[in-house]
Amino acid sequence: MAMESMEMSKVQQLYDACNIIFSSGKEGFPTLRHIRLLQDILDDMNPMDVGIDGLSDARSLEEESSLRSPDGLILGQAVSQITYVHVHECDDFSIGIFCFPAGATFPLHDHPHMVVLSKLLYGSLLMKSYDWATTPNCYPRKSGLAKMVAEDRVLEAPCKASVLFSRSGGNIHSFTALTPCAILDVLAPPYSEQFDRPSTYFAEIPIPSLPGYAVLEEIDLPDDFRVAGAAYAGPELTVELDYC
Repeated sequence: MAMESMEMSKVQQLYDACNIIFSSGKEGFPTLRHIRLLQDILDDMNPMDVGIDGLSDARSLEEESSLRSPDGLILGQAVSQITYVHVHECDDFSIGIFCFPAGATFPLHDHPHMVVLSKLLYGSLLMKSYDWATTPNCYPRKSGLAKMVAEDRVLEAPCKASVLFSRSGGNIHSFTALTPCAILDVLAPPYSEQFDRPSTYFAEIPIPSLPGYAVLEEIDLPDDFRVAGAAYAGPELTVELDYC
């Protein structure tokens, strides 16, 4: 009797597409067709596809302090600080999820030399974003005039996946969770100090005489900013070791 074929998980579809599009040896940025393919995959994903229960109230469980449901899923409503769930990382791209409790803020930060695709899996958040007003002479850029792309834009799931590029789309952004929420991120390539792709944090200085613009200056990571880690609980990935 023939074995029934198992349907490929959505996170596997995402990984496979990223591996083809961003794999080493490809020149330049991905095409618009590639970006739309990845957005379509992300648009079809929900919290359960990456092992997260974004709806259940942790107070209904016996172990209120636990981040896990009885079936092993991460309980989004139980997260008490920003928590990163690592799914996959290689030289070419990374996949991960940031879970936010209500009221938590991820400070203004950049994504040098990167393409970033993001999908809000559940909840709602407030986003502010900038792009540099002039083309940087070098990366990573530490200060300069920036043009606002989005001011206090509210995102509420379900919504379409977004994309930003190294010089457009709101490359420098911050998030504040209005409710418990989670963001699935694809970074290509990922942050790397070795390859001159550090994560830089900024303070914004408004310019009253120039609405829609601000001066951004590098700051140290805020002392009270902490990101916890949680083990991935979604479907197992089959990884192409030749690339990653």
